[in-house]
Amino acid sequence: MTKTEIPILEKKHMLKWLLPIFYIGLVLLHWFTDTVKPDNLIYQVNPIAHVPFFETHYLYLYAHIFALIPLLASVFEKKVSFSKDWKYVVPALIVVAIPYWLWDIAKTDAQVWDFNPRYYTFKVLNLPIEEWLFFITFPFATTLIYSSLKAYFPKSKWIDRLKKIDTPLSIFLIALCLIISVLYWGHLYTTTSFSLAGFLLLWQFLFGTQAVRLQFYRAFPIGTIPFIIVNGVFTGAFTEQPIVVYNPEEYLGIRFFTIPLDDFSYNFGLELAVVMLFEWFKNKQY
Repeated sequence: MTKTEIPILEKKHMLKWLLPIFYIGLVLLHWFTDTVKPDNLIYQVNPIAHVPFFETHYLYLYAHIFALIPLLASVFEKKVSFSKDWKYVVPALIVVAIPYWLWDIAKTDAQVWDFNPRYYTFKVLNLPIEEWLFFITFPFATTLIYSSLKAYFPKSKWIDRLKKIDTPLSIFLIALCLIISVLYWGHLYTTTSFSLAGFLLLWQFLFGTQAVRLQFYRAFPIGTIPFIIVNGVFTGAFTEQPIVVYNPEEYLGIRFFTIPLDDFSYNFGLELAVVMLFEWFKNKQY
């Protein structure tokens, strides 16, 4: 090797930092080159059923309680030992929540989405207090599911099956997210949510461990089940109006019942980021 040649490891290290820098630049370019139509939020969706009990200012808070209570019972279960992991999970949650909080404030201010005052208690810095909690509550729930599956089924058949298709599955998911983000460049929510999911998974695929990725692939679908129920409540599946209202020009325009498909990529990126940091703080691996 000559002095002018850069070792492969050094190139990989450079790419490790260049990818997030490139992504931040892409987001800033998109943010400053796109305009959002004001006063264009949708307050009417097609509910699945109407639940009168949900017509309350405490609905958003009730949703958090529903998501957490079944899981909190397992926090102190000895085999999972999740109660010993607070020093790892809390910093992971906070570090990831900070950019998501800033993102949420900016998107709300720009009217990419907003929150219906019929269903939350009060706001702090233009976000309902329940929305601040969202970025702690739901990633915490997924991380607990992730840890529980690792503890009880460390070498399950699902992991073996996922291992066989890991590379094509990962490349497919990365390509799908990035292609959608480019095709819908004019949609702020779509581009940012899908590109974030794609770049995070790309980064993990290139620099992280396969073990973490496979465990996440197994946990995410299970965590998506309560996500669909709770996010259905958020998006108006059981109420006269939704808690979260969207600008139709800034998302894909496709809904799973009442949930915009963009919410799934948004949730994927959020939960993957928390799991990666959790594993880094705990085991020094992504």
